[in-house]
Formats: sequence, structure tokens, C-alpha cells
Amino acid sequence: MTGVEEPVRTDASPRPDESGLGGRFWRLWSASAVSNLADGIVKIALPLVAVGYTRSPVLVAGVAAAYSLPWLLFALPAGALADRLDRRQVMLAANTLRAALIGALALVAAFDAGSIWLLYLVALGLGVAETLYDTSAQSILPQVVTRDQLPRANGRLAAVELAANQFVGPPLAGFLVAAGVALALAGPAVLWAVAVAALLLVAGRFRIERDAPTTMRADIVEGLRFLWRHRLLRTLATMVGTSNFITSGIFAVLVLYAVGPDSAIGLTEPGYGVLLTTIAAGIVLGSVATAQIEQRLGRSRTLALSVLAMAAVVGVPALSTNPFVIGTVFFAGGILLATWNVITISLRQRITPDRLLGRVNSGYRMLAWGSMPAGALVGGLLAEAFGLRAVFAILGSLTLTLLLGMFVVTDANIDAAERDTTERDAAN
Repeated sequence: MTGVEEPVRTDASPRPDESGLGGRFWRLWSASAVSNLADGIVKIALPLVAVGYTRSPVLVAGVAAAYSLPWLLFALPAGALADRLDRRQVMLAANTLRAALIGALALVAAFDAGSIWLLYLVALGLGVAETLYDTSAQSILPQVVTRDQLPRANGRLAAVELAANQFVGPPLAGFLVAAGVALALAGPAVLWAVAVAALLLVAGRFRIERDAPTTMRADIVEGLRFLWRHRLLRTLATMVGTSNFITSGIFAVLVLYAVGPDSAIGLTEPGYGVLLTTIAAGIVLGSVATAQIEQRLGRSRTLALSVLAMAAVVGVPALSTNPFVIGTVFFAGGILLATWNVITISLRQRITPDRLLGRVNSGYRMLAWGSMPAGALVGGLLAEAFGLRAVFAILGSLTLTLLLGMFVVTDANIDAAERDTTERDAAN
């Protein structure tokens, strides 16, 4: 493993609690819960609002593309900022920006002055704020808990984030949109303001001290070099990038396949939100149970099963339009999909030096999330060319190619990466 140049200085914040997750973690957890609830409402509400302006699959998919585009364009600078600035302050600024943007959109909607193009603009701004918040949120955790507590902490965070983002948020978004567009947009603005208040209660300074001044470009290059030379991390990032391309493609058009009396599934807006909560429920359960699943199956085998679960989730709408069948597969698949996030995020945090963690996280997520705009547009184009059902069949088949990555993501390679990190820390 290469890319390590000097000892890590971690005196930038109070020492992590070694006896338990600690009060700072639970305050961070609370802020994450509220922030992700707002995020979950917005990601469902914006496409539902877009359907009120147009029924074009490409234009509706464009909202999701605009939301995720900053992960391709802005992720690397966001990572460099997370390693240069106080990570909690970055999270505060990002949530303040999100509250202001969606609040302004709610005011515009209240006066019936919105448009699909304004949705694109706001979605783009929200996506920029998300890159800042999420990169700093993943990078701050090793400063709050000890490294051996990371799997437990990530499991708790993943459970509440997914519960809020995908379990509570989607049905709530459906009901709010049915009640009124302005109300559906004002709710997240209030929630992000509450998240800002919760973050203010997280005590400490979370800025990594630097031994010498460097340029943003040099910082970005250093983080990318570490990621590129680390074969295991590079492979995982590529796999996630492909999977997010696929899932972005299907979820960008699923609203057209599922919502409305003329759609294939025939759901109402609230019913659509409930359908999405089935996968969220499975993910929440899987996040809590990851430790037990990993212990029984091993990390590599668990990750391989999560790939198969994803193929089932992506492909089931092509085989059935029964919402109960789809919901059952979504729930079962979600249990294993959750294990991927907990295992890989904890691994990345353990084997990356603290001073590089923001940049490595952003480079990883640029590969992982930067593919989402293209996936959303491809999903829309496939739907225009072949019909909505074909999107799920084509992308479901493509999902199975991810199994090739498992030739690199073996238990032996995972153990070797962690062993190298332990030896590096001991030497420093």
C-alpha cells in the first residue's frame, strides 16, 4: 500500500471516547437523522413536483441528474476543503445553504411561479451542499469514536440515516406533495435548520493540523494518488460507481412506471412513497444486523451476496407489476444491500490516514456518485427508446457484471490492507 508520507496528527479535536460511542457521537447522530429526513423528503418530492410540469421521461430524469451532478464536478474540491477546514463547520454551512435554497423554492411555489428549469437550478445547488456535508460527515467520525468502534458507529449512523432518508422520508414526501407543493418544500427547510441547531451542540474542534501549507491542487492530487494506488479501494469505488449508475437509471424513471392511473403499477403518490419504504425497511434492518451477518458469512461473501440482492431489486419491476411482489423483493434485497455500506465505509475509514480521509472519501464518492447523472439520463433515454419495463431488464442484467470485482475484494486482500495499516501506525 502506497501514498503514506508522514505521521498523522490528530490533536485537532478532543480525543475519541474509548469507553463507548459517547455524547458527541449521539449529538452527531441526531443531526444526521434530521438532516437525512429532510434529504429523503426532497429527493422524492422534487421528481413528484417535476411530474406536475412535464411527463417527459428525459426531463423528469434530469432533476435527479442535476441533483447528483455535483458529485462529478465538485466532489474533489469538497474533499480538499474537508481536510483543510473544521469538518463540523463545513457541515453547518452546507445545511444552512440547503435550508435557504429549499425555503426559497417553497416561497416561489406558494406563488405558483415554479418551473422545471427552476427545479434543475435548486437541485444543482442542493447537490453541491450535499457533497460538502456528506464528505465531511464521513471524515469526522474517526475524530469522534475510536477506530475499533467504527463498524458499530457506522451501523448506528447508517440505520438512522436510511430510516430517515428512505423509510420515513419517502411516504412523508408523498403525503406532503399531495397536500401542497409549497408545504412539501417548506418541511425540509425547517428540518435542515433543526439539524444546524443539533450540530452546534457537538463540542470540539475538528480540523486536522497541517505541517506545511499546500495548494488545493496538490491536496487533491495527493488524495487521488492514494486512492488510485490502493487496489482494494479503487476496485470498491469502481463497483459502487457502476451500481449507482444502474440504480440512478431505474429510480429516475420508476416514478413514471409506478405513479398514476395509466402507469404499469398504478400507485398514488403516497402509495409510491410506501413502496420505496419497503427497501428502506430492509436496509435499516440490515444496517443493525451487519455485524452478525458479517461474522457468520465473512466480509467478502457478504459483499458478493449484496451484489446479487441488488440485481434482484433492479430487475424485479421487469418481471412483475404487482406492488406486493416488488415490495417483498425490495425488503429482502435491502437487508443485504445495507451490509455493503457498513462494511466498506468502515474499511475505508480504518485503512486511510486521517489527514487524507476527506480527499479519499471525496475521490471515492466522485467515482461512486459521479456516475449517477449519466445513469439517470441513460435511464430516461432507454425508456424513450424501448419503454419503461425494458429499463429494469437491461440494467438488472448489467448489475451481475459487478461480481467480477469480487476477484479482488477477497477476505485475504481485506485482511492484508488492515494489517498494513496496523504496521504503518505502529511504525509512526
